[in-house]
Amino acid sequence: MTTIFTQPQELLDNVGKSLGETPWMTIEQDRINQFADATGDHQWIHVDPVKAKDGPFGACIAHGYLTLSLVNYFLPQLIDVQGISMGVNVGLDRVRFPSPVTVGSKIRGKGEIVQVEEMKGGIQSVVRVTVEIEGSDKPACIADTISRYFPAK
Repeated sequence: MTTIFTQPQELLDNVGKSLGETPWMTIEQDRINQFADATGDHQWIHVDPVKAKDGPFGACIAHGYLTLSLVNYFLPQLIDVQGISMGVNVGLDRVRFPSPVTVGSKIRGKGEIVQVEEMKGGIQSVVRVTVEIEGSDKPACIADTISRYFPAK
């Protein structure tokens, strides 16, 4: 369930707040292949199921950057800041890939507000999105996302 803030200033009082989890999604080979086509990264561990079966992971794995790109899919499912004229994705502070995502795995995003500060004209927040793998002790990705929200006038 999405956590809603009716105005960006509400973020200031919510550092440390858990944003919960998104629904699970399955990572299919077709998505991996499309990402390989988009990026030109056709390494066999991603796109050759026959060879990957005998490889180090026992199956094809999603590109780390595919997993990272899904943070942008999960983020609006975790948090909705309203009362803004615009929101801007500023970037990332820290990204880690502790565990690979094998084809057929289910993943989801889990969020936490880790930092919020006022800035000229708006509010900047850092939300840590952890991409969990169903049944795994280690997450696939941990990314600190930075967003700026400019209040509606």
